[in-house]
Amino acid sequence: MKYLLLALSLTMIFSGCSRKMPPKSTYKTPKKSTLTKKKVTTKHKTVSADTQTRLKALYSQYHTWKGTPYEYGGLSLDGVDCSGFVHQTYKKLYGIKLPRSTAQQVTMGQRVYINQLHAGDLVFFKTGWNVRHVGIYLEKGKFVHASSSKGVIISSMLRGYWKENYWQARRLF
Repeated sequence: MKYLLLALSLTMIFSGCSRKMPPKSTYKTPKKSTLTKKKVTTKHKTVSADTQTRLKALYSQYHTWKGTPYEYGGLSLDGVDCSGFVHQTYKKLYGIKLPRSTAQQVTMGQRVYINQLHAGDLVFFKTGWNVRHVGIYLEKGKFVHASSSKGVIISSMLRGYWKENYWQARRLF
């Protein structure tokens, strides 16, 4: 009986430390597209002409709206909220009529990872328990949005508040 208890105790001790290794990932790296676009070289990197065109339009839109005060439910240069700014920008620049609310906008398009962002992608943030914020990605970690404290501005999502509250991004085209 004494040996049985000893054997049982040893079995429990050694089996308690064992664990199964996680299964090997079945994820396969997607193949690069065989389609090529015309490239434009800038002093920083090579980007597609399509991206350059999109950036130019987005910066122009920003200069039109720059400093417009935040107004919940607003859709004009007199006052606009984050989803209203995105709604108006997509309608004007791309002819895309997005839903009016952030909750509906986040269901549009295809989800993309933060390291895959392109100019024009929607970037979403969780800024409170049930509060969401949306902006439009520009380049190099910058996005344009209607801030509740500063109006329409460009911010960095690579540090501070926006980095801590980043949620997801969506691509519509």
